[in-house]
Amino acid sequence: MKYSKHIIVFTLLFSFTFLNAQTKPETDKLSLNSGSIDNQFEYVIRKSNNYQEYKVVKKNWLYTLKAHTMDSLKAVHKQLGDTKQIVSNQSNQINVLKTNLTDTQNTLTATNAEKDSMSLFGIQMSKTGYNILMWSIIGGLLAFLLFFIYKFNNSNTITRSANKMLAETEEEFEEHRKRALEREQKVMRRLQDELNKQKATS
Repeated sequence: MKYSKHIIVFTLLFSFTFLNAQTKPETDKLSLNSGSIDNQFEYVIRKSNNYQEYKVVKKNWLYTLKAHTMDSLKAVHKQLGDTKQIVSNQSNQINVLKTNLTDTQNTLTATNAEKDSMSLFGIQMSKTGYNILMWSIIGGLLAFLLFFIYKFNNSNTITRSANKMLAETEEEFEEHRKRALEREQKVMRRLQDELNKQKATS
């Protein structure tokens, strides 16, 4: 009977040690100077001291967290600016291709009204051959146009995604800042109340 109790106690201790070993690496992965903004906030929340139902956060942690958040916002702004520049360049290229396509179509229309036999770059060729050449050029321009339209749409998607990420990051930062400020104000009020009570009793 005593032997069975020892086995049960040993098993419980082993399980507890194993669970601690499993959960500890997750906490170790959190850092104030690396990882995502969310992980850095989680680090501050977990490492902050407790005062009743409040969290007491070190000021230097808040300043560090603010600096990292601002760096992230700057990176998103830079990426957004680069994406806008790419979109602008591709839009200009699409306009040039549209202009070239319109000119080629106008040339083709005028050529179709001419003789069956015509000279192109000093070479006599039939109207059928000429039409094939022209339509090949148009096909190539259309292919380029479709390609740049695809790139343009893809860049728009990236821009929308970057805008969304920027808005979410700013909203998240503002929300966390308000919470931290409220917590700090509550802690300061509690401390002031305690000081007032001590003064009153003395």
